[in-house]
Amino acid sequence: MANDSMYHEGMRQLQDARDTRRLADRLTQVTVRTAFTDEDRAFIHGCSMFFIATADAQAHPDCSYKGGAPGFVRVVDERTLLIPDYDGNGMYRSWGNVLVNPNVGLLFLDFERQKRIRVNGMAEVVADDPLRDECPGAVFMIRVTATQIFPNCPRYIHKMQLVEQSVYAPQVDCTPPIPAWKTFDTFRDALPARDRSDAQE
Repeated sequence: MANDSMYHEGMRQLQDARDTRRLADRLTQVTVRTAFTDEDRAFIHGCSMFFIATADAQAHPDCSYKGGAPGFVRVVDERTLLIPDYDGNGMYRSWGNVLVNPNVGLLFLDFERQKRIRVNGMAEVVADDPLRDECPGAVFMIRVTATQIFPNCPRYIHKMQLVEQSVYAPQVDCTPPIPAWKTFDTFRDALPARDRSDAQE
C-alpha cells in the first residue's frame, strides 16, 4: 500500500513536527494490509464488541459501540466483514450515515488480552443479504469492504475482565428480554407497532 494513501497532509504535518514520518511509513509497510489474515479472522470472531466511526454527507462524525455474542461479526472473505444490525433505539445514526457516506472506521478490542485491530473501509446496508438468516436477531446486514487493516500498539489498553455477556445479545434459540426503556411512559406511544404489545406486558 502506498504511504500517501494512508496519510493526509494534516497527519504528515504532525509526523514532521515529532520526527515520526519515517516510523509512520515503516508501520504502513510492515503492518497495514488489505486482506484479513487467519489471525485477524480468529481475533474478530472472538470479539463480542467493537466501536465504529461514521460521518454524514457533510463529514460530521459519529461514534458508536456495537455488541453481540462472540462471533456476531464475521469475516466472510479476505476483504469483507459481515455485521448484523440488531434492534436498538431506532435513531440509526451509524447505519443512516453509511447510506450517505460509506466510509467507516472500526476498532475491535480485547481488554483481557490487551489487543486491538483497526479496520477502515467502505460499508453498505443490505436488506436482503443471503446470510441474514444465519444471524439471529438481525434486522438487516452491513457489509464492510476493508481498505486498511492494521493492529495498534496495545500499551494503553487497560486490562479488564468480562463479568458476563449481555442478556440482550441475540443468540440461536434465545429470545432476549424487552429492554426496560421500552416500557417507560415517555417512549411507549412512540414505539413502532411491532414493539407496543411486548412493551405493555
